[in-house]
Amino acid sequence: MNKLELKVPPPAAALLAALAMWLVAYGLDGLSFALPERQVVSIVLAASGIAISAAGTWSFWRARTTVNPTRPEAASSLVATGVFHFTRNPMYLGLFLVLAGWAAYLANAAALPGPLLFALYVTRFQILPEERALTTRFGAEFDAYKLRTRRWI
Repeated sequence: MNKLELKVPPPAAALLAALAMWLVAYGLDGLSFALPERQVVSIVLAASGIAISAAGTWSFWRARTTVNPTRPEAASSLVATGVFHFTRNPMYLGLFLVLAGWAAYLANAAALPGPLLFALYVTRFQILPEERALTTRFGAEFDAYKLRTRRWI
């Protein structure tokens, strides 16, 4: 299982999850349901996710540290301000919200687990290895950050 760690960039994993959600929704159209204001709900969720992800990326660029999720050991600084004050993983939270918006748009029970499965995958194969690398790189500073800021929300 460790061979999957840090191998699939989270945006690619989210894209695969979105495709899988569409395929199961298409294949199991009998599980579709009515969702009032479906388009509004999906747009609000997706736009929120994009904004949160963009804020995280912007914070990394301002700090001049890597945004490459497959090389967390290359981080040059620990970013703990801005959106990182509220969540340690704003880019992944943003992808989760985009997938939640997609699930709302699809309005199919078979697609609903998609965002959760993405979150479980990213936690195990991306976030946990990143946290090990950041602990090695930043030590007590990262440990203190973990105590005051949640992993997701």
